[in-house]
Amino acid sequence: MSSTSPSSGAVRPAAVVNADIRALLERTRRRLSDVERAEYELLLLEYAAAVRGEVTTAA
Repeated sequence: MSSTSPSSGAVRPAAVVNADIRALLERTRRRLSDVERAEYELLLLEYAAAVRGEVTTAA
């Protein structure tokens, strides 16, 4: 699971979080377990925060 959550204050780049999401889905190649789904949901939240941060920085 990701060591950095959206609430921890540190925002990783969207590309890094996206790579973690892809790795999770590649690793499972099946329906996600409850634990994996929770990890996926946290990664999606982190990805959204990273994208928002990158858009804000670009503006």
